[in-house]
Amino acid sequence: MGIIRASEQSRLCRYRHNLDLLFFHIDQLRYVVVELKTGKFQPEHAGKLGFYVSLVDERLRREAHAPTVGILICGDRNDHTVRYALGRSGSPLAVSTYTYDSLPPSEKNALPDADELTAALGWDEEGQELHG
Repeated sequence: MGIIRASEQSRLCRYRHNLDLLFFHIDQLRYVVVELKTGKFQPEHAGKLGFYVSLVDERLRREAHAPTVGILICGDRNDHTVRYALGRSGSPLAVSTYTYDSLPPSEKNALPDADELTAALGWDEEGQELHG
């Protein structure tokens, strides 16, 4: 899988939409849009991801390519909220979470501790995004 440079992403439209990550999966011949959210999944995140997937499909995807996939990685999610948010989507979209605690010890030692990461991400003790 190869990452698409920001300069290439800016060709998507006249004004730049800030995709977090855009990859091209060489074996599957498809684009993969990845959105990163530090807080809990919100239904509007699915709408934004769907927008990016449609934009990439319309502007970059060629006839020989498989449909673009959208992946949203967030700090937390409610499975019911995700199901309803993605329920009528015609595009292949997925939502996943990440956790610092599941890293192998060797990788965990190379990173700041959980409190430092939480502070850097702007979260409170419950893992909610701080709005400042």
